[in-house]
Amino acid sequence: MELSTLFAFALASFFMALMPGPDNIYVITESISKGFKNGILLSFGLNSGVLVHTLAAATGLSLILKQSELAFLVMQYLGALYLLYMAWGAYKEQALTLEAEQNLQTSSQIKVFRTGFLMNVLNPKVSLFFIAFLPQFVNTNSSIRVSMQMISLGFIFMLIGFLTFSTLAVLAAQLRKPLSSPLFWKVIKWTKVIVLLSLSAYLILNN
Repeated sequence: MELSTLFAFALASFFMALMPGPDNIYVITESISKGFKNGILLSFGLNSGVLVHTLAAATGLSLILKQSELAFLVMQYLGALYLLYMAWGAYKEQALTLEAEQNLQTSSQIKVFRTGFLMNVLNPKVSLFFIAFLPQFVNTNSSIRVSMQMISLGFIFMLIGFLTFSTLAVLAAQLRKPLSSPLFWKVIKWTKVIVLLSLSAYLILNN
């Protein structure tokens, strides 16, 4: 791959990470309500899920989702149900104090990572996106196999997404202290619930 192609891909990946969407909005609301550590862990989970879709696209597994309506629908509804479960969890959660944030347990850290990871992996539309997006930057005349080029691009996409989301998490977390009121907490809480419910509805209604 040429350097100019890699630069164009990196730039496109950066702007996609910045575009308002359920992923970065959820990272921002999670960081404001529970601190930047949660936001960074969530970012890592979301972008680790990207690697699964990249490997699926590179090995041709994503084509099964594209060609099999049943496989696509099963994954789609699993993702929607998981998002509904997350929305219920967001509805029930309590505000995390600054002291509790500093003492975040390993089990909680794994849970935050898992949330982001499954949120991305169980969305079949992400696989279809990579089938369409990655080949635009692949050089079929290169000595490097197409599958390896796609995997390399996936790693770049993941890295840029993680750095961008983590930066948003750190910046958003700065709003915790100045906006730490019960009313603001409720606004953030319901924002997370609405984001998750909207994404679940999108998966179900947009076939």
